[in-house]
Amino acid sequence: MDFALHRDFTELASIAEDWNKLLSESVTHIPFLRHEYLSAWWTTRGGGEWPESELAVVTARQGNRLVGVAPVFSARNRDGNKALLLLGSIEISDYLDILARRADLPAFLDGLLDFIAQPGKLDWQLLDWHNLPEASPTLPFLQAEAEKRGWNFTREQTYHVPAIPLTGDFETYLAGIDKKQRHEIRRKMRRAEESGQNVRWYIVEDASTLDAELEAFLDLMAEDPEKAAFLTPAMRTQMRLACRAAFECGWLQLAFLEADEQKAAGYLNFDYLNRIWVYNSGISRRFMDLSAGWVLLGYLLQWANEKKRSEFDFMRGNEDYKYRFGGVDKFVVRAKVTRN
Repeated sequence: MDFALHRDFTELASIAEDWNKLLSESVTHIPFLRHEYLSAWWTTRGGGEWPESELAVVTARQGNRLVGVAPVFSARNRDGNKALLLLGSIEISDYLDILARRADLPAFLDGLLDFIAQPGKLDWQLLDWHNLPEASPTLPFLQAEAEKRGWNFTREQTYHVPAIPLTGDFETYLAGIDKKQRHEIRRKMRRAEESGQNVRWYIVEDASTLDAELEAFLDLMAEDPEKAAFLTPAMRTQMRLACRAAFECGWLQLAFLEADEQKAAGYLNFDYLNRIWVYNSGISRRFMDLSAGWVLLGYLLQWANEKKRSEFDFMRGNEDYKYRFGGVDKFVVRAKVTRN
């Protein structure tokens, strides 16, 4: 394998198609590793999360074939150590990994660690990789390669990522969850429909309205004080860039529930790889009596079943409502490799 270090994301634009093709065949295929998503993420350094950072993406080729990408950057991690972190870290990309086909993964990791350990290549003390799916093959291979070199490897479980396996039928889905919660979902959806407030829901499909709809969604998010603090100017820019990129590539699902033509709730999801990835939400305080968030979530689950999506992934966080809707726990982990 021929390895190369990339310090400028603009030079990676020429391999965007190869990058995404490799991702589609990689051990971890997730929207947060798409070239367009990570390009947007790097533009704002994750919405301002990593202002002091340098790009250090490593690619590997065999002839003209792209066989691996380590999408990393260098920065002081939260512990103050010189680290190589995965692009997308930490707060706004629920799943991360490197890109490689299963057959190429061991050789790619072996060559990658040799490449980045070359004197004068990169200044780092550890690899600090967050949000790796617990089932990722990267983890055991990374551990084996680290231990082979006498380096220290640790992993820790960091976040719950509950998801609902879907059956393709909304009533069958409802029948599979707790009886009390099943009745509660039905009751709230029925009450909203009978409220006399002209309730409707929709998914944004018109490119000409996208910017206005995004601003409306961000305003809904900001009605929550914690989310308002999260939505700094840099983070708002990040959200806009990521959503536009996802919309243009066909995998954004921005949905709203309206009551009397006023936005009562919004969900920002990714409709990708036959799964719904629930990214964020916003609820209007004026429509709390409608249980607008629950109602919209019910409609989205009904839609996902009708469209034969295989899974409804709530992603990071162990909020109670995710389990009430039938979420089954999985986890993401943090892997650290410290060289001697």
